[in-house]
Amino acid sequence: MPPFSEKEPLNPAVQVEEVTSAGPVLTFGKSRIQAGGPCYVIAEIGHNHQGSLEKARLMIETAARCGVNAVKFQKRSNRSLYTREMYDRPYDHENSFGATYGEHREKLEFGLTEYRELKDCAEAQGVEFMCTAFDLESLDFVDTLGVTSFKFASGDLTNIPLLTAAAARNKPIFLSTGAASLEEIRIAYGAIRRHHDQLCLLHCVCEYPAEYANLNLNIIKTLRREFPDVLIGYSGHDNGILAPVIAYSMGAVVVEKHFTLNRSLKGTDHRFSLEPEGLRKQVRDLRRLDVMLGEEEKVMREYEAAARQKMGKSLYASRNLPAGHVLTEADFSIRSPGGGFMPYEISRICGRQLKKPLRSETLLTEDFFENPPA
Repeated sequence: MPPFSEKEPLNPAVQVEEVTSAGPVLTFGKSRIQAGGPCYVIAEIGHNHQGSLEKARLMIETAARCGVNAVKFQKRSNRSLYTREMYDRPYDHENSFGATYGEHREKLEFGLTEYRELKDCAEAQGVEFMCTAFDLESLDFVDTLGVTSFKFASGDLTNIPLLTAAAARNKPIFLSTGAASLEEIRIAYGAIRRHHDQLCLLHCVCEYPAEYANLNLNIIKTLRREFPDVLIGYSGHDNGILAPVIAYSMGAVVVEKHFTLNRSLKGTDHRFSLEPEGLRKQVRDLRRLDVMLGEEEKVMREYEAAARQKMGKSLYASRNLPAGHVLTEADFSIRSPGGGFMPYEISRICGRQLKKPLRSETLLTEDFFENPPA
């Protein structure tokens, strides 16, 4: 596979038919997500655009070419979100974009005009536009922007006033569940379910990057068992593309992965984000999984027939045998190719009489016998 080029489109993701499911369904904008798949892939751009509108547009266009369903940004009203002490705290860090933490955060924010342009860009690329709101003021902002769903980070799972305000607006909600207990998830679930059932709980581990040993993907099973009437997804901070594929196979029908144009760029999220080629492969593998799982009925498929014929074993004559001979086990050899009696049919063939001579290494078929088996 040649390296990713921004001038040439990536190979399209494998297209699969939508799976019919009687489970929960979540609809918003032009999107439909349902239990059983296909997997809904969100490219988390966050603030990896580094405050550059041009870079943000390029990231949307690139992610769309990689085959994602949605792109997602983040919105904070920094003055009201952080305490004055935290906002004014010196931020002397290799990834800092300002002298204080507040300056750093403000450098990465876009206003309504910029976000409208980015939303238009996403819609022109055929992907859903999403944006995480980190506070009530930002919730109003993204709602005014016209987002078709709300996303909340793990840090707001216990922020019931924010979740309730969002749920009252009757739009689907995606909620990450990192660094929380099951009881806290139940509380958040209950607050949202009092308004509607359009909810997706995302299993998440708040470690950046998250080590494989700490991913605890079996929690996806717990969430599916505890909350069967809503969708379950996976928001990953892990490196690589393996964990989301496993998560999807376990029933997480939404996958959110951080995305960057270059992992070496300045910023804390780039190091555990997927570059374009990684994102393309992530989408490819998730789409392949739908194809690979196939059907549950175990039968010999038509596309296996040639291999079965070539590599399979059948019963052959072990020596020259005259007409009228009654077969015993000593008269058989088991050889390839297949196409005749199966080796497990030896006991059924023993005792039958040949109606014509049988040369050594001849494939036994029903044509050699006087009468059909008893």
